[in-house]
Order: sequence, then structure tokens, then C-alpha cells
Amino acid sequence: MSSFKVALLGACGGIGQPLALLLKLNQKISELALYDIKQARTPCAGVAEDLSHINTPAEVKGYAGEEELEGCLTGSKLIVITAGVPRKPGMTRDDLFSVNAGIAAGLAKNCAKYAPDATLCIVTNPVNSIVPACAEVYKQAGVFNPKKLLGVSLLDTIRAETFVAKELKTDVNKVTIPVIGGHAGVTIMPWFSHATPKVDFDEATLTALDNHVQGAGTDVVNAKA
Repeated sequence: MSSFKVALLGACGGIGQPLALLLKLNQKISELALYDIKQARTPCAGVAEDLSHINTPAEVKGYAGEEELEGCLTGSKLIVITAGVPRKPGMTRDDLFSVNAGIAAGLAKNCAKYAPDATLCIVTNPVNSIVPACAEVYKQAGVFNPKKLLGVSLLDTIRAETFVAKELKTDVNKVTIPVIGGHAGVTIMPWFSHATPKVDFDEATLTALDNHVQGAGTDVVNAKA
């Protein structure tokens, strides 16, 4: 099997841990590097040890603290940043910017230094603002490639397809809903007119579905509080 190393930054958080599991299950990954701060509630070494018992090819190693970022990132072909503070009830994604932008930008600086050719995927919110912030870091380092810096917002598409499938009472695997725009509130725009199969909802239903998709993240935050 050819070598394919993935680095996950923020691996011990609420998004990082389940994502680390999904990555470990991917048969195409040969090495999985998990990183988080030393003060993480669950030590990275523990998460790595747990995942290492799964019988898939990826070799898992945990890294903690900025001094270990070089080892974590070097040789990576894909880097995913999930690090940052989570939303709390009453907060919007934009409320997180003042804290999370600095965290993501600091990590991006190290990514640009130790793995400049890797594809960088941003999960940390607010994605709409964190992606351009990281782009500026890469530009300053002289390694910016717009084809290798991505904001992860597929979640909005998944939610739209799930909600429409429930409305249609059909198999969600047979529903496709394009979602355009950003990943925050009203910038999330499900394109119901281009749905497969074709939908013929009345205006009230379309409005309710719009609101459901746009507010789904807030619903989850409130439900977990």
C-alpha cells in the first residue's frame, strides 16, 4: 500500500475524537497523526492507544504540545483542523471568531512550515472566516495554493438531504440536495429546486426546511447543553 499520512489537529475534542475513529477506519490511510494541546481533557496518547487496537492499516500516534507539531505534521498529505472552542447556547459561529481564528491561524502557520504541500481542511468554526484567515497565513509563508485549502461544510448538505427525505418519506440515500453559500445561518442555502428526486413542496414547507437546515447546528448545541 502506498504511503498516505493524515494529521488531525484537535483530535481530542468533541469533533476530533469521532473524526479520528472515522479516519482510522479508512483503509487508504497508512499513518494517522493525532494532535492536541497538553491540557486536553483526554490525552492524545490515550486516544491514539484506543484507536490503535482497530484492525485497519493506519499506524496511529499521538502528539501533544506545540513542540511536537513538527513530528505530527511532517510528511502529511492531508491535514484536518478541528481545534478550537465549541459553540455554547446563545452563541453564533461568528462569536467564536475572536478565539478560534487565533488557534487555527497558529496551527496553519506550522502546517505551512512543516507540510506546505499537504491539503488543509478546516472544520473549526466559523468556517466562513477561518478559511480566509488561514489563506492569509499561507500567503505570508509563500506557499498558498487555493486548490489545497478547503472549508468543510458538507454537513449542511447531509442535513438538507436527511430532512427532505423525512418529508418525502423516502430512502435518504436516494435524495440529493445541492447546498450553496457558507456554513453559518442564512448563508447556508439549500437549492431545493435542483433536488433529486424533484420536489414539489409548498412555500410554507420550503421555508420550514430552510429554517431547519440553517438552524440545525444551533438545535444540536442547545440539545447538548
